[in-house]
Amino acid sequence: MLLHCPSTAGTEELSHLEMVAAIVHQLTRNLTDEQVQANPTFAQYFVDHTAGVYPTAASGFPWSAASIQSTGDVIADLTEDLAAEQKARKTYDNILRLSDDPDVNNVIRFLRQREIVHYQRFGECLRLAQEKMDQKNVYLYNPAFDKRATSKG
Repeated sequence: MLLHCPSTAGTEELSHLEMVAAIVHQLTRNLTDEQVQANPTFAQYFVDHTAGVYPTAASGFPWSAASIQSTGDVIADLTEDLAAEQKARKTYDNILRLSDDPDVNNVIRFLRQREIVHYQRFGECLRLAQEKMDQKNVYLYNPAFDKRATSKG
C-alpha cells in the first residue's frame, strides 16, 4: 500500500505538468514579435526557448530532479510530499488571482482540486505508515530498516 500511494500520485503529477505545458503552449504559440518584445521577461525566455515549453519556476529557475527530495525514509518522504502538494495548491491559487482567462482558470481549478485530493491521500499514507511503525519511538523511524538505530536506544 505505501509504495502504491506515492507512485500513483507521482504519475498523476506528470499529467499535471503536461496540462500546464499545454496551456502555456496554447497561450504562446501565436505570439507576434511585438508581443514578445513588450514583455522583457518573456523576451529573455524567448531568446533561449522561442515559445517552447521549458519547465521553470516563475522566478526563472529551471526545473531539475534536484527538487525532488527523496530520502528513502517513508515518514520524511511522505511529509515532503504533503508539503509539495500544498505548495502546488498555493501556486494554483496565485495563478487564479492573476488570470482572467476562463479556459485557463477552469483547468487550473481542476488541477488545484487534484492537489487537495493528493494531499489527503498522502496524509492517509502517512497515517498508515505511522500505525505500522514503533509507537514508542518519537521520531517514527522503521526499526527493521536500521538495526543500529534501534540498538542505540
